[in-house]
Amino acid sequence: MRFLRQSMIGLFLAAMTLGLLVFAITLIGDAVRERMADGPKGPTARERIFAVNVINASASDVMPVLETFGEVQSRRQLELRAADGGRVIELADGFEDGGTVMAGQVLVRLDPADAQSAVDRAASDVLDAEAEGRDAARSLVLARDELAASAEQAALRERAFERQRDLAERGVGTASLTETAELAASQARQAVVSRRQAVAQAEARVDQAATRLARAKIARGEAERRLEDTVLRAPFDGTLSATDVIVGRLVSPNERLAELIDPNDLEVSFRLSNAQYARLLDEDGQLIRADINATLDAAGVDLVAKGRISRASAAAGEGATGRLIFALLDSAKGFKPGDFVTVRVQEPVLENVVRLPASAIGADSQVLVLDSENRLEAIPVEMLRRQGDDVLVRGPIVGRQLVEARSPLLGAGIAVKPLQRDTPISSEPEMLELSEERRARLVAFVEANDRMPEEAKARVLARLAQPRVPANMVARIESRMGG
Repeated sequence: MRFLRQSMIGLFLAAMTLGLLVFAITLIGDAVRERMADGPKGPTARERIFAVNVINASASDVMPVLETFGEVQSRRQLELRAADGGRVIELADGFEDGGTVMAGQVLVRLDPADAQSAVDRAASDVLDAEAEGRDAARSLVLARDELAASAEQAALRERAFERQRDLAERGVGTASLTETAELAASQARQAVVSRRQAVAQAEARVDQAATRLARAKIARGEAERRLEDTVLRAPFDGTLSATDVIVGRLVSPNERLAELIDPNDLEVSFRLSNAQYARLLDEDGQLIRADINATLDAAGVDLVAKGRISRASAAAGEGATGRLIFALLDSAKGFKPGDFVTVRVQEPVLENVVRLPASAIGADSQVLVLDSENRLEAIPVEMLRRQGDDVLVRGPIVGRQLVEARSPLLGAGIAVKPLQRDTPISSEPEMLELSEERRARLVAFVEANDRMPEEAKARVLARLAQPRVPANMVARIESRMGG
């Protein structure tokens, strides 16, 4: 019994040992498998926050400026042509390209010998016609006197015939005497008719003489006009261009001698698209007289002339689109016909609009604004105008902060860190301090430039003489110098 009890205890202990060993092996195996199956655990992910520049949207009344390009031209431009042919014997002292002339000044004089001879012949024809008229008048007076005398003689012959016939009826006269008296009365009446024909012919001669005199005077007037056409005068004050004549040259009728331009009566023509033209119409569909500025680049110093829109072209033009607009220039010093200028037209004022950088609006006409939790929200706006690098929009964004420049990383719902721009962008041009060598080189180039107007040249030289010179002006001059 003791052996059996000890055997059972030994068997029980062995079973317990084996069970514990299996349990230990299972725990170790599970731990190894779990260790091999699980990856390394990283830190907890956090939301990315972008830093963006924001601006405050404020509404105001803005006058948009429409920018385009145009050409300066003179409103009074005349081709000087020879009315008749001949040899040039005299030219005005200022008859050259760019010469200034005054109204009424003699520009070209042709040889007047042939025209003067024609005037003399026409004058002699007038004298002949006047003499013929006087002779016809005298002939008419004589014809009328002869008619009166013939009428008196016919009356006497008629009374003689009546007396002779009365005597014959009383038996005192003979038939032959009566016939003779009747024949004499008939001849007297025939003479009166002949004199009437003579008076009619004399009156017709007087009319012919008057007609001949009128034709002679007309011929004399034409000859005098041809004589006057040998002298070409300036119809108004202006500047000559494209002169093509010298003394001694034979010119043909209607030959172009020069072109006269009024440099003080200038206008600028520019073309607008149909949409831009529609913005310049009033409620009645009429073109408004908007103010314009024409700018001419003159080697760093822009020449600016103010003006006002005057009219629009009657037709769009063959092969052209949009509308051709003309504007009168008030004071255009330094401008010349043919100058290519930049035209800025002041459109009607837009009320309650927001000016934003063009980078703030997307292709879908939406802007990104910040909500109370600094998360982005996309809001659609109405884009009204583009003004250089800015846009004018209208929408429910007034008083809110919006992203200044959009990027592909930004979108609705993204958390951002707003960065407010504290320092406004300076509108003053960048200034440079020039060395003496560089300044002398720029001054020499400007002084040698013959195409620059004297007033513009004086302003540029005055700027270059200052200690600090605008950087954009220096860049323009050096770009023309090739430096």
